[in-house]
Amino acid sequence: MRHRKSGRRLGRDSSHRKALFRNMVTSLMQHERIQTTDAKAKELRGIADRMITLGKRGDLHARRQAAGFLRDQAVTSKVFGELADRYRERPGGYTRVIKVGHRVGDAAPVSIVELVDRVEADDE
Repeated sequence: MRHRKSGRRLGRDSSHRKALFRNMVTSLMQHERIQTTDAKAKELRGIADRMITLGKRGDLHARRQAAGFLRDQAVTSKVFGELADRYRERPGGYTRVIKVGHRVGDAAPVSIVELVDRVEADDE
């Protein structure tokens, strides 16, 4: 029984799972919208919200924690600059998950994870 065990294992060992979410959070912060499976999207929400909360804190310790997790220095700067300013007055819930259907190859349920209040790009 797995009572009181939080988090999804996603068929990966812990180091693979950590690397997966580091890459996904970095991509989400960079592009502000990504498409992935439902299970990964639901796990990603909490980690992405935590990164934006670190950006809102803005102190040196928070910056070092975020830089240790995010894969790109430019994305870290974006989190502590643009995104922190955008969500300054919002008390939480910076991401949204939209279910879009099933993947063609294996019929896995697919979702879009995006930042709320994001600026719409012309190319979408």
